[in-house]
Amino acid sequence: MPHPNGVPRRRLRRTAMLIAGPVLIGGIALAGPMAATAAPAPEPAAPTFQDGLSQAVFTKTTSEWIRQELWVESEVDSDRDGRNDLVHIDVTRVPETNSDNLKVPVIMEMSPYYAGGSNVGNWAVDHELGDPPTSKPGFAAPAAPRTSPKISSSFESTWVPRGFAVVHAESLGSGFSEGCPTSGGLNESLGGKAVVDWLNGRAKGYTSTARSTEVTANWATGSVGMIGTSYNGTLPIGVASTGVKGLDAIVPISAISDWYNYYRANGAVRAPGGYQGEDLDVLADYVHTRADQAVCQPVIDELRANQDRATGDRSEFWAERNYLANADKITAATLVAHGQNDWNVMTKNASDLYEAVKKNGTPHQIYLHQGGHGGAPNDTLLNRWFTRYLFKVQNGVESLPKAYVVRENNQLTEYPEWPQPGTAPVTLNLAAAGAAGGIGGLDFGTDASGRTESFVDDAQQRATTLAQAAQSENRLAYRSRELTGAVRLSGTPKVSLDLAVDRDKANLTALLVSYPASGAPKIVTRGWMDVQNRNSDAVTDPIEPGTSYRFDFEFEPKDYVFPAGSQIGLVVMSSDYEYTIRPAAGTRLTLAPAGSNLQLPIVGGAGELLANLAAGGPGAGYQVISAEVTGGALSMAVSSADPIALDAVALTGVDQSTSGALHPVRVVDSRGTAAGWDLTGQVSDFTSGSGVILAENLGWSPAASVETGGLPTVEDEAPIVAPGSVVEPGAGLRAPLTLCTAGSGHSAGAFACSGGLELGVPGSTRSGTYTGVFTLTLI
Repeated sequence: MPHPNGVPRRRLRRTAMLIAGPVLIGGIALAGPMAATAAPAPEPAAPTFQDGLSQAVFTKTTSEWIRQELWVESEVDSDRDGRNDLVHIDVTRVPETNSDNLKVPVIMEMSPYYAGGSNVGNWAVDHELGDPPTSKPGFAAPAAPRTSPKISSSFESTWVPRGFAVVHAESLGSGFSEGCPTSGGLNESLGGKAVVDWLNGRAKGYTSTARSTEVTANWATGSVGMIGTSYNGTLPIGVASTGVKGLDAIVPISAISDWYNYYRANGAVRAPGGYQGEDLDVLADYVHTRADQAVCQPVIDELRANQDRATGDRSEFWAERNYLANADKITAATLVAHGQNDWNVMTKNASDLYEAVKKNGTPHQIYLHQGGHGGAPNDTLLNRWFTRYLFKVQNGVESLPKAYVVRENNQLTEYPEWPQPGTAPVTLNLAAAGAAGGIGGLDFGTDASGRTESFVDDAQQRATTLAQAAQSENRLAYRSRELTGAVRLSGTPKVSLDLAVDRDKANLTALLVSYPASGAPKIVTRGWMDVQNRNSDAVTDPIEPGTSYRFDFEFEPKDYVFPAGSQIGLVVMSSDYEYTIRPAAGTRLTLAPAGSNLQLPIVGGAGELLANLAAGGPGAGYQVISAEVTGGALSMAVSSADPIALDAVALTGVDQSTSGALHPVRVVDSRGTAAGWDLTGQVSDFTSGSGVILAENLGWSPAASVETGGLPTVEDEAPIVAPGSVVEPGAGLRAPLTLCTAGSGHSAGAFACSGGLELGVPGSTRSGTYTGVFTLTLI
């Protein structure tokens, strides 16, 4: 491995010399022969850092390394045999961890692939939507695993000489690990968590599956980093999402952050690129390589039953496999790496993870390259990351640029953040083509022709063919004016389509295309949707054939430079041969260009795009209008300072209640971030000179409304407020409960929150005037 910051410091070796006879005087030996003794062992090495990077000062002689094989006990019994699953691991560390009691951090790779895989087939995809096959051919059992006593040698030659220990762990259900594979299920994350716990003294390790002889990690500092590619990079995200202490850094490369986004897209059953027909059960069958095959078959059968290839809807089953639902638990410094042309694990997985850790304030960087699946950051980026967060060396990585993008010319370029600051969404509208199946326009103006355009689904047509075609009945195509200068896209494009379908089911696919001045077009990114999931990926919402609906969905995120001389293009089609289910041809889809648009995240915004577009046709002119909008504060105001008087109560010896109403509260969120807010209320005990009515006896019926004016807003920015739950007297408001709340993305504006009050008065209450203090808190 190259050493980017100079030659590593060598270990000092001392040789002792015995001189028989007089010492040197004036540099002349007066007498005596000289005899040399044997050299003692070299001094032990110590972790060494130069320019903030770990140096390879430890032995590279693999036979001198300390190696261990063991099994770590997890907290889950996923194979349902009545005992918690054991995770098979190996450890490689420098001899100083034994001879000098040196404690070192760990770099860990966990994988279900070490033992190979089964020859399992994928599901057939040539069938009608909603009517998948119920079975597929069987397959032979995998070969016996050969991962004992050594699982793997990956990462060792790079990191062990730098003073890190390297741990390999076989994921549950694979190789010599117990448990069952579940393609992203919680048990797999808990398997990795167990290893981190063992490295921190919180879990048990054994020398064999008999669980008779324990082994500890007394050589470990407890600081762990996880790294890997594909599934091996996915497991670090899952483990980090458990919030396990000691996992201090992760480097997920081409990794899945939400398994729904790996096998589905907006309700569409959509395969990872190159693996058409694969699904959760197929992958579980593939990695299920433990010797006892029968024990996990019921678990994998449940995957098959629950994955739902009929509707493609998101469900609780998929929610378990969405690590981002627990992103607030990810404290490990996260260096995300992904190929922009990775159509296996697509870029949404990287982008969504990166946005989540950014939002949480977790240390973060992102590395994007021009390749496909795989591709780690360079050694300097990795070394600096692990040195900072595992060895705890203050090397200044926090102050470095956050984004590293390999550009189209293969030059690694640094940016302060990703997406690039100064990026703004730019909306381009669609204009109908002059002839059926031709090329329409993509520009700032709105189509005024009133025409609609139709195309016919043919799942056997390839997207590349349809994007290149000058005329086709199987797609709609729109292109911008030619670019006079380069324009950079950074982030997630979106499309909004006003469209009708002549039947109740259809795929919907959109392509963002770069059309060069000459040569073949390049599909920059794609997006997919099931038309029955236009409102939610979790809900199948039937459509009426022939009725127009709005379909809004995102493309896969990208960072791409449209070169000068090219045109930006949008292609709308139905089924996508390489990715979606492929129904019989014939579905007709009709689009209204006037109600449809493409939104692009352009660095520099509309002004930058307009400055780099060729002049429009005769009679066309454009001006950019900008307006700066600054943010304010989150505040509330109570409409009255007067005490709230409840109706008087005459004691009768039985429980009664009295009612009233809160003074209305006005909440104003002018921060300009729509970050969300929650208004809570709680009350003290009610006291008089003679008695107490407990706070639990005050109930309420919250109400909330939007006060913001009637100006139109885009749907995903509209203000929305919801009242809290009704609380009956006796359940009470001693603890803070929500009066009203507005979620992230919909909290900006002015809102009114109020509610009816009901105070329960026990029959044993003493007479008197009771007073309590009601506290409102806005966060």
